[in-house]
Amino acid sequence: MTATLLFRNGTVVLGNGRTSDHLHVAGDRVVARLDGAADRVIDLAGGWLLPGFVDTQVNGGGGVLFNDDPSVATIARIGAAHARFGTTAFLPTLISDTLDRVDMAMRATEQAIAAGVPGVVGIHIEGPFLNPARKGTHDETRFVRLNADAIRLLGSLKHGRTMVTLAPEMCSPADIRALVAAGVIVSAGHTDADYETMRAGFAAGITGVTHLYNAMSPLHHREPGVVGATLENQEVFAGLIVDGRHVAPAALRVALAARPHDRFMLVTDAMSTVGTDADHFVLQGKTIRIVGGVCVEEDGTLAGSALDMATAVRNAVTMTGVSVVEAAAMAATAPAAFLSLDDRGPLQPGARADLAWLDAALAPRGTWIGGVPLAAA
Repeated sequence: MTATLLFRNGTVVLGNGRTSDHLHVAGDRVVARLDGAADRVIDLAGGWLLPGFVDTQVNGGGGVLFNDDPSVATIARIGAAHARFGTTAFLPTLISDTLDRVDMAMRATEQAIAAGVPGVVGIHIEGPFLNPARKGTHDETRFVRLNADAIRLLGSLKHGRTMVTLAPEMCSPADIRALVAAGVIVSAGHTDADYETMRAGFAAGITGVTHLYNAMSPLHHREPGVVGATLENQEVFAGLIVDGRHVAPAALRVALAARPHDRFMLVTDAMSTVGTDADHFVLQGKTIRIVGGVCVEEDGTLAGSALDMATAVRNAVTMTGVSVVEAAAMAATAPAAFLSLDDRGPLQPGARADLAWLDAALAPRGTWIGGVPLAAA
């Protein structure tokens, strides 16, 4: 028998700027109405019910990093840690590593999706096709050039979405077109490309920009760089790490003023400490410490984040002045569109019942994936 739910006494963000005071769920889907009384009524207590968050950049959580052990168990543990904070779909993210490790991570992702691990919808391969000049915390000794064998590997995922972050100046437009033809979602990141090269990358099929502003050529009045090319473009999706440290709040507001809000995605770039009380971790042999809520190397280089999506939504509201409705779109609708997850994002009849309940102060209270509660107060 299909379980039915009624959410009431709060603000339900349906998507596309619309809200309601209630939501009906039957089984794993949102429905327009129920035939009879709901099996369970959830009192939102004046809080918010948002579309479940979709995070395209999740390096770790729950005390584990994907790079350390790219396995089904690791993916499940990461997903469970982030579900506590409203994330209902995510891409486990592999930081630059060997192509053998990339292969291992892709096969683990296939297996996790086939096994029904909650939340996993694909993989994000961030490198190793990056520019050493903008390496950030990545290990440049693992960087390689994109070639035909790598393109075949990157296009080999049998289940879910494959997102690849690369530096467009380190490959050719033909390489980018070949990735897109293989079904890969291509994003620019860790790149020192100039404005013209970035525009050529967009024309070749790049549809995303990984953590805008960070690890890329900046906007200069005589050389607009990757940031300038992105702010000018009204179509590509750009990720933002909204923790107040990766990008200054004023720079966030500049970006939001320049282009449509529905082309920005909140991302965490989360490391293993999310969902734990750990104050440090080891990334590819380097000790990373949490200082003031930020992950840093010994020399102060930022190394991912300790951010969760509920905090990212709250920060977006407080730091940029966007509404909760707009922040929800950046956390759910935009990344779902970027990944072509057609039944996620807006809470319209027929959509998956992936839901994030936040209280009036935007603190997480509960999470449902496909109508099943995974985390609740």
